[in-house]
Amino acid sequence: MAPLTLTAAERRAHRAQAHHLDPVVLIGAEGLSDAVRREVDAALNAHGLIKVRVFSDDRAEREAICLHLADELGAAPVQHIGKLLVLWRPLPAKEKAAHEDRLPGPREVKVLKFGRPGQRPEVKKLRVLGNQRLTAGGQVKRAKPKQQSVKKRQGDR
Repeated sequence: MAPLTLTAAERRAHRAQAHHLDPVVLIGAEGLSDAVRREVDAALNAHGLIKVRVFSDDRAEREAICLHLADELGAAPVQHIGKLLVLWRPLPAKEKAAHEDRLPGPREVKVLKFGRPGQRPEVKKLRVLGNQRLTAGGQVKRAKPKQQSVKKRQGDR
């Protein structure tokens, strides 16, 4: 795979996003092994933007590792500062299963019941199901079917 190329503005934006990140992959004395490549690939799939710490004192070796990882994994090298490498790859699109027959699930609702003046209101947590609604008075009622006008009902026949 060829490494991605970033414009200066994109690189600057990714550097700003990566500033607060901690390194997720550490490369030790063994160097760039298959296990390290798999971990970097998994981290890029999960996060998109990652930091890698290389425990090597040779700057040229760290630069080679950065370029090799970017080339092999189809990522873009964002920054190489000290012993930290920042890599970016766009996140893969996640597929969502379409459940057309699903109804809305239950939801938790807080209702305040006011008592006498000077006292705190009572907080009640209610569970409202998909076929229910909450009235202005704080009661749970079944949802009514949507009413149609007489003309629309006649047109359906």
